[in-house]
Amino acid sequence: MMEGNKNRSKPRALLVFGAPCSGKTTFAEKFGKKFGLAYYNFDEIGAEYGFSREQVLDVLKLILRTKQTIIIEGGLGTEIERTEVRNILRNSDYSPSLIWVQTDMATIRLRLKTRYRNVGKAKEVYDQAVSEMEAPTETEHPIILSGKHTFETQTKHVITGLAELTEIK
Repeated sequence: MMEGNKNRSKPRALLVFGAPCSGKTTFAEKFGKKFGLAYYNFDEIGAEYGFSREQVLDVLKLILRTKQTIIIEGGLGTEIERTEVRNILRNSDYSPSLIWVQTDMATIRLRLKTRYRNVGKAKEVYDQAVSEMEAPTETEHPIILSGKHTFETQTKHVITGLAELTEIK
């Protein structure tokens, strides 16, 4: 090992989750673009290629070989799913950080109605996602964002949160 690499920091993986239409995709894509980070939506990858969760996690393991800081969305709704992904990340010498995007129910419902143009479908998507999603625990040390704040405010909050997490660890 070269002396210069000894103190090199671990690559980060930002794990973004929240209810449908909370603003997580908008935030993750913009944040990735602003900082030149690769963004992966594992729900979309699974759906597009017909991959099982296990296959999506195999894709993650291939991505981690790049040692680049990444943003991941999808497949993070439950504590078990998040723990599984964080363990894979840590085993690949990554430093994972959880970002939970929250938005009030009225805004989410309005966004879903706009997206699906069908109140019944919007309610179905919302009810299913919320029934399956688990809030992060304190031990997960989430960075909590409002899905209604400006991107600039969200970015400042995430950067501050990442600095604080670095001090905790």
